[in-house]
Amino acid sequence: MTTSSSDSTSAAASQPGRFRVGVQKFGSFLSGMIMPNIPALIAWGIVTAVVVNVSEFTEAGWEPTNALAGVIFPMIHYLLPILIAMQGGRLIYETRGAVVGAVAAVGVIVGSDHIIDQFNAALPAGEDQLGYVHMFIGAMLMGPLSAWLMKKLDAVWEGKIKPGFEMLVNMFSAGILGFLLLAVGFFVMAPPINWLMAALGTGVEWLIDNSLLPLTSVLIEPAKVFFLNNAINHGVLTPLGTQQADAQGSSILFLLEANPGPGLGLLLAFSVFGVGAAKATAPGAALIHFVGGIHEVYFPYVLMKPALLLAMVAGGMTGVTTNMLLGVGLQAPAAPGSIIAVYVQSLGGGVGNVVGVTFGWVLSAGVTFAVAAVILLSSRKRDMELGDQFSAAIAKTEAAKGKSSSALASLSAGVPSAAADRIRTIYFACDAGMGSSAMGASVLRNKLSAAGISDVYVTNKAISSLPGDADLVITQQTLTERARPKEPQAIHVSVNNFMNAPEYDEVVELVQQSGDDQAVAAGSEAPASSAEHASGTRTAVEPRVLTQDRIRIRAGSATQEEALREAQEILVSAGAVTGDYLQAMRDREATASTYMGSGLAIPHGTNEAKSSIKSSALSVVRYDGGVDWAGDQVRFVVGIAGVGDEHLQLLARIAELFSDESKVAQLEAAASEAELHALLSGVNDN
Repeated sequence: MTTSSSDSTSAAASQPGRFRVGVQKFGSFLSGMIMPNIPALIAWGIVTAVVVNVSEFTEAGWEPTNALAGVIFPMIHYLLPILIAMQGGRLIYETRGAVVGAVAAVGVIVGSDHIIDQFNAALPAGEDQLGYVHMFIGAMLMGPLSAWLMKKLDAVWEGKIKPGFEMLVNMFSAGILGFLLLAVGFFVMAPPINWLMAALGTGVEWLIDNSLLPLTSVLIEPAKVFFLNNAINHGVLTPLGTQQADAQGSSILFLLEANPGPGLGLLLAFSVFGVGAAKATAPGAALIHFVGGIHEVYFPYVLMKPALLLAMVAGGMTGVTTNMLLGVGLQAPAAPGSIIAVYVQSLGGGVGNVVGVTFGWVLSAGVTFAVAAVILLSSRKRDMELGDQFSAAIAKTEAAKGKSSSALASLSAGVPSAAADRIRTIYFACDAGMGSSAMGASVLRNKLSAAGISDVYVTNKAISSLPGDADLVITQQTLTERARPKEPQAIHVSVNNFMNAPEYDEVVELVQQSGDDQAVAAGSEAPASSAEHASGTRTAVEPRVLTQDRIRIRAGSATQEEALREAQEILVSAGAVTGDYLQAMRDREATASTYMGSGLAIPHGTNEAKSSIKSSALSVVRYDGGVDWAGDQVRFVVGIAGVGDEHLQLLARIAELFSDESKVAQLEAAASEAELHALLSGVNDN
């Protein structure tokens, strides 16, 4: 949970914030391409370690491992870049984007090889030849770019293809675009990417040769605390480290960001010299950080006392210096940054490498501990006089991350909230303020009611309509930064989905901590219709909003785009929306996913699309084969078009249905549209 400063943010001051958020998003996107493929990198590292170690202990090697060595180059050179390109394409345009992205990646890989082969062929006899460049950066560029172009191209003839020719057009358009992008990758993209990789590699070698590599800690350690490290780690260090590991067997670059030593030293210092909740929670946080590999648990401790960045930088530089002097490194990225992952990836270098890596994290932890101890002791008296600032530091950390975190939430447990006595009004906010937020508000009202809380006002609003009087605002994680300026003094909670987010239980606990004399009776300061929402009473919903002809069951699967089209077609047939509503639904998904949890998605237009809505209506389609909804599995797609707020009661009832596992099971088992309609028809009751 995050609180915003009470001071107004000036336009000039907001520029760094927007830049930080932009870098965070870019880094998160890079992480989204790399992290799902880390298991493949680990597998490659294990194969390499097995082959190398067996060869060291036998003169001629062992025949099975000699044969197994043949997979090392194809995995690192072809498989991993193609997997990365596919994942990047999938993030932009699902399976269709993944396929085109993979084809384009092959072009840049082979194009790079062609350049290297030509260069080596021109070398005088006896000179060292250049090694191939592993196109990780090329894949990270071509995958998303190709998927984006495919998405734009599909939009050009959306709705213009004659029935019966859709598959033909879709297949050939993707194939032709894939061929064109393969050629672009081969002839256009490969040369500059080769140059970039060479320049970055030369820069790293220069830093190492001049003993300047430890200076990278001055950038990396503060970047970690503000969640800006993903852009550095996955955009530069992982590609360069993989190239270096393939050529030399290991890379020190994998240890620049993943070394758990500095974080461990900081948390141990708080365990001994800290005060209040920070001291009480530090031992547990140290275990989570060091063994679990969740580095973000130590970030609040640094933000509570920014001078501790000096300790983190000193420890980081010590670790890098030690690793550089001992010549140690990892075979593949250590992800997550657990000491277990670090040791697994250090085994391929033998006992000496493992010992060197151990010295690296131990010494970095020791230096961080010593410097942090001095800082904590020098301000201990003042810290005790000021009181415990740990909760505010956790809030700052989540604000920097842009979303809530279960790891940070575990630090908050048992820490009194400064805002707990002022929660009076809770707003669920989304882009349009009608679909996902309405359902989330209904789910939270039910949870509050079940906890015996009936005196807190809960409703839903569009982000643009937030009035500035909220005590707590709940948004999807990608929308939090937009909502925060609208409600600068509120607690901001980010959730991954509105249906069954675990953060709801935290909100209930926070409300329970509120003083009874601070709460406001539900609706006592709200319009009558909103009061009805808060108290649980409902006005009638017109039966025409959900009728049997708007309910369908599909035996197979569908893509997210196909599901959006079908929802729009039903709503158009119902006379509820115009043809522009499909693009509005796409725009909404581009802003934040409408996946709600419990196998449910509720696509709807953005707030700017209200002119496309002629009347309120719902469509319900059950896909028994499932829909990949931006990485989440969906079986029920409920399309929404709402005029005014007459659909909100209906959404509240849908939320009740899909938050009950037994009712969801009944909906999944319904054998016909009529049976499904019978189960859903209750949403039209008073």
